[in-house]
Amino acid sequence: MERIDVLKTYKLFIGGQFPRTESGRYYPLMNAKNETIANICLSSRKDFRNAVVAARGAFGGWAERAPFNRSQIVYRIAEMLEGRREQFVKELVLQGTKPKAAEEEVNQSIDRLVYYAGWCDKYMQLFSSVNPVSTPHFNFSVPEPMGVVAVVADETTSLLGLVSIIAPIISGGNTCVVLASEHKPLCAVTFAEVLATSDLPGGVVNILTGNSKELHSHFSSHMDVNAIVYCRASKEEQKLIAENSSLNVKRTFFWDKDWSKEESQSPYLIQDLQEIKTTWHPIEKIGVGGAKY
Repeated sequence: MERIDVLKTYKLFIGGQFPRTESGRYYPLMNAKNETIANICLSSRKDFRNAVVAARGAFGGWAERAPFNRSQIVYRIAEMLEGRREQFVKELVLQGTKPKAAEEEVNQSIDRLVYYAGWCDKYMQLFSSVNPVSTPHFNFSVPEPMGVVAVVADETTSLLGLVSIIAPIISGGNTCVVLASEHKPLCAVTFAEVLATSDLPGGVVNILTGNSKELHSHFSSHMDVNAIVYCRASKEEQKLIAENSSLNVKRTFFWDKDWSKEESQSPYLIQDLQEIKTTWHPIEKIGVGGAKY
């Protein structure tokens, strides 16, 4: 009798843990030969809400970390991904990517993490300013992270698009909840295992799998989400996201990019998800007789 393989059922990644979907639903992941290669969770609204709670809980500690420490952690993620590169290449091939293209995608994903690790402690110098004012004050403008960012990741790539979005978000001190590609989710859920075994605190990155048609409205209407990044081509979903985001003045970004191009990595993607805070500080003056005013 021919042996039947035991297929892995991939779980969600929420708060540094791997829970099963609250809905109990799954869908089979098919390869190019129409063979089932894994079972993938079909996330629900409740799963998303749990992920937002985890992301909000992690935000304070992550945003307050020293930028050089965030840089160390992002670089550590790159190291962990490098150590498992052969596994990711095999998973990309399993999902239909040509072997040479799969190797290039993994290499670019590792390099992209290293790129943003280098920017963690530098973007503030680039985007900060000392402003000229006509009163006896110092006036500083500095970027600060927005908070919780909801992401509907690129549908056409399994790993590179996901990494290219997560890296600038967490490099800037934000936390995120990411909906992975529905048709190519395998590397996303495996990348969650990389995150779980790195130094990244639980809740900073949360990865869900499932259907965008079911979840995008929840991503854009949740009142404790500060920004949403949408990376797919559906004009209908973009329109609804823009409308829902106005309910709590949520920042909305549509990043429709070719993530394999060098111009798709930029410190300006970090800046997109920052708020500029301006501080006024009085200048102490010394008057006649040493009096301070």
